[in-house]
Amino acid sequence: MSSAATRPAGPDDLWSVDEHLDDILATVRPLEPIELQLLDAQGCVLVENVTVPVSLPPFDNSSMDGYAVRVADVAGASEEFPAALEVVGDVAAGAADPVRVGPGQAARIMTGAPLPPGAETVVPVEWTDGGLGEGPASGMRARSLAPEGAEGQVHVYRPAEARAHVRAEGSDVRAGELALEAGTVLGAPQIALLAAIGRGTVRVRPRPRVVVLSTGSELVQPGEQLAPGQIYDSNSFALTAAARDAGAIAYRVGAVADDAETLRTTIEDQLIRADLMVTTGGVSVGAYDVVKEALSSVGDEDEAGGGVEFRRLAMQPGKPQGFGTIGPDHTPLLALPGNPVSSYVSFELFVRPAIRALMGLTGLHRPRTRATLKADAALRSPRGRRQFLRGRYADGEVTPVGGAGSHLIAALAKADALIVVPEDTESVEPGGEVEVVLLG
Repeated sequence: MSSAATRPAGPDDLWSVDEHLDDILATVRPLEPIELQLLDAQGCVLVENVTVPVSLPPFDNSSMDGYAVRVADVAGASEEFPAALEVVGDVAAGAADPVRVGPGQAARIMTGAPLPPGAETVVPVEWTDGGLGEGPASGMRARSLAPEGAEGQVHVYRPAEARAHVRAEGSDVRAGELALEAGTVLGAPQIALLAAIGRGTVRVRPRPRVVVLSTGSELVQPGEQLAPGQIYDSNSFALTAAARDAGAIAYRVGAVADDAETLRTTIEDQLIRADLMVTTGGVSVGAYDVVKEALSSVGDEDEAGGGVEFRRLAMQPGKPQGFGTIGPDHTPLLALPGNPVSSYVSFELFVRPAIRALMGLTGLHRPRTRATLKADAALRSPRGRRQFLRGRYADGEVTPVGGAGSHLIAALAKADALIVVPEDTESVEPGGEVEVVLLG
């Protein structure tokens, strides 16, 4: 089981938030690295330093459509006295054997095409007549009127410095330089860089697979008709979305009735696709025994050392919690309370760090800051409990949203921060300083 097995826990014992989190993080281990194709590695954490095998760009190339010329041939060129150059050919992107540019010559060049031998700079097509002999041409007009491959003369109306409009070989990165460090999360720009340097696959820790399962006979799926005493299942949607936001591949399972055998069978069926399981509901007094019975019988806890322990935490909301490992692979499972705010706050404090630990990240937690409390009245908090209130944060101030009730989903939807009231604080006056967990 987890390290919690060595901690005394009586029926009236309260775990602190930090003790519960430390136990989770001591149990969860980063997933084993695998080799993935680039697009499959999006959102994953790199486990190797990637060096550049070939410089970017790999050759000098033009950043403009225009003409590749020698600097001396366009020195002093003006509207009144343009430089007249012989066009010796075209250089397109991908050209393997571009023409050579000699004295008094120019090569029509496209963006991205290699700078041809003998050329020292590029003049944009807008600085020329486009080979039409009719004065300076706009780029679009020149390209539409001058047939590709046409030779003849081009008039240049402005001088150009050496290597103007030329992207130098290695000006982005040079061969042998570090492209990406181990620990980098691969987003679109990082995948672009890997592709640009020729990497087709990369070694990463995969995104963890998280299965979210809600419990409760009163739960109905959104879109269905409510009967008396029923409510819609919102927790499984909220926690699945939160798991994806944390970087996981998340699977939502429909609500399971308060039946231990049904719950046990469902969990066992889902273990095959889970690196982490999250349940919500059935951990408080009343429904406690059904969930405990179901989870304690998944796998062989006596021989394999698994099992889920149910705890009471010194926090509000989210006092009842469960944590342990289940099944033959010791899959971590976090059992969260069923009230919507309680489950979401519990996710942010405990499940999100576990997901990011599985990914091999070092930054496990949401950012925190200090803020001035902007409120009409003092915040009250029970002594001995760490309270997490919803709020909106802006410009160093935080305003409470809704009350302390753990059922207030509408208030939660308006919040972008959690206001933290420590265990030894019973009241925070308006204008006082509080710690804030930033959710956005």
